[in-house]
Amino acid sequence: MAIATQDFDAVVIGAGFSGLHMLKSLRDKLGLKVRVYEAGETVGGTWYWNRYPGARCDSDAYIYCFTWDKQLLQEWEWSERYPEQPEILRYLEHVAKRHDLKRDIQFNTSMTGAEFDERTNLWTVHTHKGEDVTARYLIAAVGTLSTTNMPQLKGLENFRGKWYHTSRFPHTGVDFTNKRVGVVGTGATAVQAIPEIAQQAKQLVVFQRTANYCVPARNGKVDPEIVKARKADYDGVAKRIRESFFGQEHYFIPKSALEVTREERDREFDRMWDAGGFAFWLANYQDMFFSKEANDVCADYIKRKIRKTVKDPVIAEKLIPKGYAYGTKRQPLDTNYYETFNKDNVLLVDAKTDGAIEEITEKGIRAGGKEYPLDIIVFATGFDAMTGPLKALNLKGRNGRTLDREWSDGPHTYLGVSVAGFPNLFTITGPQSPSVLSNMPVSIEQHVEWITDCIENMRKAGKTTIEATPAAQDQWVAHVNEIVSATLMPSANSWYMSANIAGKPRAFLPYLGPEGVGGYRKKCDEVAAKGYEGFELA
Repeated sequence: MAIATQDFDAVVIGAGFSGLHMLKSLRDKLGLKVRVYEAGETVGGTWYWNRYPGARCDSDAYIYCFTWDKQLLQEWEWSERYPEQPEILRYLEHVAKRHDLKRDIQFNTSMTGAEFDERTNLWTVHTHKGEDVTARYLIAAVGTLSTTNMPQLKGLENFRGKWYHTSRFPHTGVDFTNKRVGVVGTGATAVQAIPEIAQQAKQLVVFQRTANYCVPARNGKVDPEIVKARKADYDGVAKRIRESFFGQEHYFIPKSALEVTREERDREFDRMWDAGGFAFWLANYQDMFFSKEANDVCADYIKRKIRKTVKDPVIAEKLIPKGYAYGTKRQPLDTNYYETFNKDNVLLVDAKTDGAIEEITEKGIRAGGKEYPLDIIVFATGFDAMTGPLKALNLKGRNGRTLDREWSDGPHTYLGVSVAGFPNLFTITGPQSPSVLSNMPVSIEQHVEWITDCIENMRKAGKTTIEATPAAQDQWVAHVNEIVSATLMPSANSWYMSANIAGKPRAFLPYLGPEGVGGYRKKCDEVAAKGYEGFELA
């Protein structure tokens, strides 16, 4: 029988931030033969697919970019603090062109599955076009929020209007002028989309299941002097965000929220509120995520803000979150979100007080026994986060094991970058790494650098396979769960806890380490320095 020839050194799945950097690193630093498969028609990943109204990043642009191209850091000019989707896509297109990355990317191609061959120690990758290729390394750069969560709602097929999911919006856009629009969901995406749609629609009905704590984005042009200072100090910026807790220049106030006077607390709160962005979430008092009492005083401040902004006290009460601690769900940044509910053409239908969605009818949505006639429905219902995109790859490791089976009770990884029984598979910002609890490009760069160094070290040492040991994996899973159980995070039904998908086993998906992103980086570097402790190399 003929021995299969090896087509590539590495196959990378996805051409967003992760895939582009991984390709650049393996090809240009290590000289490997690499193929990237991308389902979209160009690069961009999440910034290719998500084109809903108001889609923009919510990390400051000066850190939401690659730090490895130092010249580009100086040349590129962002138009505002939080650029919109088309601008981020333009940036990624520019990076791809500048480094000639597209020649190794096959677009409009979905991967349908891959299995590891224990005789050849190669992965065979299958695409929807019927191609089969082999590679030594398989790298999942599929993103953490890319598998759409479309709720199973009765009667959707009967709806006579048009409907869209925010993550699969038509590239030509949607005209909401003079239309009756329903938005289902009030998470971070909906908070960006709702104010934009409300400006166009004749009527907007927002269907809310769980109210969210929103803090202001304060988007706008950045002072040219600040831009200049950041560019002059990019080495310092890069070092600080790499060593920080969340991959951002945010640091907790090193005291308890309860040990200061209300006046001092409110001064600090006002300062963070006025600064906008993630400061209120990620640079608050150090015990906010640990102490219910400390958390309550932070939450109360936001509740006061909501009551002050929303004119109708009945609507304000519906928009005030209940039953979970502040900061335990993904923090939405808002621009006129609460103000939007003061408009005459906007109606809030709250599942708890007005009744939940019962079904989609020919004419609209029925909730709480009442029908709301609609021309367009927008589902802002999020994603099967973190594990969903990896399970969708249909990977088979040793002895035909699948992630579905291995992860039947939640994810099991080592460092969020490797899975026992799946040799030479690397997951960039996978479950149980800081990932979505950080400014993504920082965590992506760290994983890409670590994977690149690992492959380089293997090649120098003449090693063919690397995989996590089951013992190291078990210890890591226990560590991830132990750390988070000391916080308020598990008390919320969030997508961090897998609670947004019916039947998904409840488990905390990212990693909230003792020192966050910086501490996790140190841990990964230590593992490598100890000859890849917890891994088996053969």
